[in-house]
Amino acid sequence: MILRRKDVSKLGPRWMPFADAASEDLPIGQLWRLALFQVSVGMAQVLLLGTLNRVMIVELSVPAMVVALMISIPVLVAPFRALLGHRSDTYRSALGWKRIPYLWFGSLWQMGGLAVMPFALIVLSGDQFKGPTWAGEVLAAVAFLMAGLGMHMVQTAGLALAADRATDDTRPRVVAMLYILYLVGMGISALIVGFLLRNYEPLWLVQVVQGCAAVTLILNVIAFWKQERVKPMSKAERAAPRPSFTGAWKELMHQEGARRLLVVVFLGTLAFNMQDVLLEPYGGQVLGLSVSATTVLTALWALGALVGFLWATRRLSLGADPYRQAATGLLIGVAAFSAVIFASPLDSWIVFYAGAFAIGLGNGVFGLSTLNAAMQRTKGTLGAGLILGAWGSAQATAAGLAILVGGTLRDAVAHLVDLGFMGAIHDASLGYTVVYHVEIALIFITLAVLGPLVRIGLPQSTPDQGQSHLRLTEFPT
Repeated sequence: MILRRKDVSKLGPRWMPFADAASEDLPIGQLWRLALFQVSVGMAQVLLLGTLNRVMIVELSVPAMVVALMISIPVLVAPFRALLGHRSDTYRSALGWKRIPYLWFGSLWQMGGLAVMPFALIVLSGDQFKGPTWAGEVLAAVAFLMAGLGMHMVQTAGLALAADRATDDTRPRVVAMLYILYLVGMGISALIVGFLLRNYEPLWLVQVVQGCAAVTLILNVIAFWKQERVKPMSKAERAAPRPSFTGAWKELMHQEGARRLLVVVFLGTLAFNMQDVLLEPYGGQVLGLSVSATTVLTALWALGALVGFLWATRRLSLGADPYRQAATGLLIGVAAFSAVIFASPLDSWIVFYAGAFAIGLGNGVFGLSTLNAAMQRTKGTLGAGLILGAWGSAQATAAGLAILVGGTLRDAVAHLVDLGFMGAIHDASLGYTVVYHVEIALIFITLAVLGPLVRIGLPQSTPDQGQSHLRLTEFPT
């Protein structure tokens, strides 16, 4: 039986992915195109933190400390996302575009960094005949800096453009769609790049990474093509002084609850991401799982995050308070880390897998809810670029710091155990469980900081007088 076009139209938004996220100003076709910039960023993220990380350590024999330094360089750019977002808010071009110039130049930086990166890594491994010995380190650092700057610029300007075009009603679903495409981009890119590099050769590495660089540029161009209306500006309008970043930042910080929201995003991201480099080693070293068994953890985490995105999106679209929703995600995180901790004494891989899934679920609910809370602050005079850039700065900086702190803390505790400072305790799980307990403590601290935001509410919102009873998510207040 052939499904005709008029039959498809009768299915309605219920059966079409994110059809209800579209609006008159942002049709479904343009929305799906716009989401491609998240696929591009996801691909670059996989290359920087996954594929090239492994290639540098295993195939190129680059010291792990140097690799960690290179990977941390894109994180150093993260605090500047607020500045990039503000510049895109106030940019004046002859065509009247604000976001597209930043998307375009961010795409060039991202592509350029990936294009020169494989050559820099080969030189970094010592495979060179001429030039100074420090050339590899400098070239690799510049390549990672270019790619990281491009990724942050593209994601900040892209999210701001989505916020500009979405309505108040569709904004939660638009945000969910963009981040689901980000996860999809990471997953598909990891599979494709992993398959292409199964037989490593230096020249083949150059071709694959440069091919990915070209694909990211193509995806970004398709994403922002005709996404911003042409509004010609006169020379006098372009020459007029623009609002300063310092003034706009002060205005944002004077907005009730804005500073506290950024602290919540930072602490919550720190709490959820300290386990990033520890979950798979914990499964292998403590629970005795095989490499293939621990590889499933990434898929479980991503599935949990996807379910969290979808559930939080539905709740927010029905009018749920994003702060209460973020608190729910944090409480899920407490249960998740508790399951991971108890998996060791119970010697249960089922409990461990359930904990990994719940970590992704809680992280997805928390991240999407705080992002929606940030986007709803664009109703005033503040631009979406500044606010989303501030959210991205807090989130990305905390994620990078969490990986460093989690790995360092685990190694420090394991070293103390080996030296006998823990007495007769020689449990290999101790270093990991200390980190998980610290994450639970951070979650409770985040809940305490989040509590007053539930009472303050969103800007220009009226409190719900009908709810006077105390809920679990309001307990920190």
